[in-house]
Amino acid sequence: MRNRGWRFERACVEGSFAAYLAAAGSAAIGIAALLWALRVTDGARGAMARFKDRAHELEDKLARADAIFGAHPGVVLIWEEPQGPRDEGDWGDPRLYGSPLALASLLRFSDSAVAAEAQVRILQGLSGFEAQDATGGYTRLATAVARLRREGAPFSLRISTPGGVFIEVDGRTAGARAVVWILDASVRGVEESGARGRLEEARQVIARDPAAFLEMLSAAPFLAWRVSGAGKLEWANAAYLEALEAKSLDQAIARNLALDTASNEQARRVIDSGQTNEEVRYSVIRGERRALRIVMAPVAGGAAGVAIDVTEGETARDALSRQATAHDETLNHLAEGVAVFGPDKRLVFHNRAFAEIWGLEPSFLADRPSHAALLDHLKEKRKLPAHANYAEWRADELALYQEVADLPEALWVLPEGRTLRIARQRHPLGGLLLVFSDITNELALRTRYNALVAVQKAAIENLHEAVAVFGLDGKLKLRNSAFKAMWELEDELPETDVPFDQLVEACEKLFHDRTVWAKIRARITDPSPEARQEYRGDMRRSDGSQLTFTTRPLPDGQTLVAFLDVTAAKRVEGALRDRAEAFEAADRLKTEFVQNVSYQLRNPLHGVLFSAEMLQAKLFGPLNDRQDEQVGAILEATRELEKLISNILDVAMVEAGEVELELSDVDVFAALTEAAQFAHSKAGDSEVRVVVEADPSIGALYADEKRVKQILFNLVSNAMRHSERGGIVTLTGERLDGVMRLKVSDTGAGIPYDEQARAFDAFRTGDHHGAGLGLALVRSFVDLHGGWVALESEPGRGTVVTVHLPVRAATPSLPRDPGPENSGPGSPGTAKRPWTEEVREKKPASGGPGR
Repeated sequence: MRNRGWRFERACVEGSFAAYLAAAGSAAIGIAALLWALRVTDGARGAMARFKDRAHELEDKLARADAIFGAHPGVVLIWEEPQGPRDEGDWGDPRLYGSPLALASLLRFSDSAVAAEAQVRILQGLSGFEAQDATGGYTRLATAVARLRREGAPFSLRISTPGGVFIEVDGRTAGARAVVWILDASVRGVEESGARGRLEEARQVIARDPAAFLEMLSAAPFLAWRVSGAGKLEWANAAYLEALEAKSLDQAIARNLALDTASNEQARRVIDSGQTNEEVRYSVIRGERRALRIVMAPVAGGAAGVAIDVTEGETARDALSRQATAHDETLNHLAEGVAVFGPDKRLVFHNRAFAEIWGLEPSFLADRPSHAALLDHLKEKRKLPAHANYAEWRADELALYQEVADLPEALWVLPEGRTLRIARQRHPLGGLLLVFSDITNELALRTRYNALVAVQKAAIENLHEAVAVFGLDGKLKLRNSAFKAMWELEDELPETDVPFDQLVEACEKLFHDRTVWAKIRARITDPSPEARQEYRGDMRRSDGSQLTFTTRPLPDGQTLVAFLDVTAAKRVEGALRDRAEAFEAADRLKTEFVQNVSYQLRNPLHGVLFSAEMLQAKLFGPLNDRQDEQVGAILEATRELEKLISNILDVAMVEAGEVELELSDVDVFAALTEAAQFAHSKAGDSEVRVVVEADPSIGALYADEKRVKQILFNLVSNAMRHSERGGIVTLTGERLDGVMRLKVSDTGAGIPYDEQARAFDAFRTGDHHGAGLGLALVRSFVDLHGGWVALESEPGRGTVVTVHLPVRAATPSLPRDPGPENSGPGSPGTAKRPWTEEVREKKPASGGPGR
């Protein structure tokens, strides 16, 4: 009955409004016609009177229509504009008709409205509530009004407010106009209890047991809530209240608690668009930062949201993303090229090495080419191996995506000379993973390694020594033919993988000392650093032969054992030892003989010398000229013999190691001058110049003065003896970095090249003027001082002998120290012009290249 009453009232209103519209249209036509008649006819005045009557009549009709609208319990909205709304939020500028009571009753629902016009505020306020259409489905008032204005689609809605009030809204078109009737049931006197009954009836249409549904949603572990069309909280479950630390639902509604500002914006977007929205974002829940998947869906009168805690999933996703990034970075640092093709056979990943190996442009790879396109591109660039039938080979490569067996590896020899190894495997996400390795250098190294191994095997095979290599397991890994022949191994014995004990059993017939074999085994099988040391030993075998063996650890953990037959070497060694002992005995006998003979000759020589000196002094009477000449010859020969005997004794003492140096400061310049004067005193009737070229402040030597002078005298005597008439003997001295260099040079005939190496040997001379001991003593005395002697000579151009003596002689008790504090008075100072002294000597000419 109530529905029938509502339809009847609505029909009456529609009829009244139609009559009003018809009357208004007729009035407008009449007025227009009247005006036209007044202008074009002569009876304008009469028509004007009729027009005024008609206008009064129309005004009465409009007044009656307004009275009818004022008596309507609702309001009527009329849109005159022909264009439709831009979106659902565009309400336009409708005209408002209705009683003040109805207007006031509807404005109480516009608290959330923001517009200034009353009609728009009503529409905005009611759009936030649930709306049920004639079919029982839920929709929104804004959507229905927008369709009416844009498409002329009529509608009939029932809006229920939280207070239990029902608002009935109908929309129709009247010509080009859109008309909406809004009726507040409470204005018509409908009891609130009846309205709540209808609300409950409507909710029962939605669900059979809404209370159980709400109870279940309230106890859900996830957050659930509902907001109105204005974005205000209307309901929330216990999880939502706990997350926002609200004491009760009423407190949460009063404070309009929201997860965050973004949730309010998300709700507004859902309400405006009418589309479900899902977002994942982080929010602070009970003091912790948690990741929430928030799903908001439009519902009648607002929006409902559900938030599920996905922190663990997001953490795992982030970890997986970081791991994937790290995996990609790791692949980017590999030297091998890696390419991943997805199930659609398109490139989904590649590392830098892949692009470098094939020389591919970044733009080409960025387009994610297919596997077939990549092969074609490489073929165009002439980078693929040559194939007689490229199409067939390409088809075989692409068929690997469907292959179920293990994917094969391949070697590609590129036209440019490189060799690539291609490893294929199935990707866990589908498709193929290809690894390209440039093994050009590896193959070259392998070839060189194999050649080196072959050379080593050939070298070991051709060694005279018997060689065997054992692993840490004690088994034979390698042996040469000499090993087999030395130990007389049988042909049935394998060449490799023979246990050490089995090999020892085969060798025991020649050497049965198990102790020695055990020591060799310890060096082979014991991996400790103490055992991994080189070990040497000897073997005397049962056949009388003698062997020496050596165990040497190899870098790869194996051990090399080498055997050498030293039987003949031992015999030669014994013979050489006997011969050396005989030589030493003979040398001792020679030294002892020289010493004894020298001592025995010195005493009678002194007697002869004494007697000759007495005769020369004419103590026994005068001598004639012939006698005086003979006595002088006796004295000269005696002195030469005495010098020779002294030299022989010195050589013998040096060889016996009985010479001790008496060290003191030696004035080098004085020693050079004294040697020159000695040469002058020995001058004969030949003219030989002796020149000293040295700085008088050259300094001193800490050496044996007697031996230094003896060195200079022997060198000067030797130079004079081999100088031609008119020749020059030069004595030079210079100090260089803690070393005193004394040089004696002559312009004689020089020394043949084949004699120079033996010039300092004892008892060797190139002429018949001496025993050949001068230079030998020079070298011996220089060696005693820690110095060395150098000889330079060219036949026909003279000889230069250079003596290098340390400034301080190296003795066991006093080490050599060329420091300035020990350099003596002749320390290097400011260089001065060398002083030169010439001594002209007369001496019989003597030839011969020897010394």
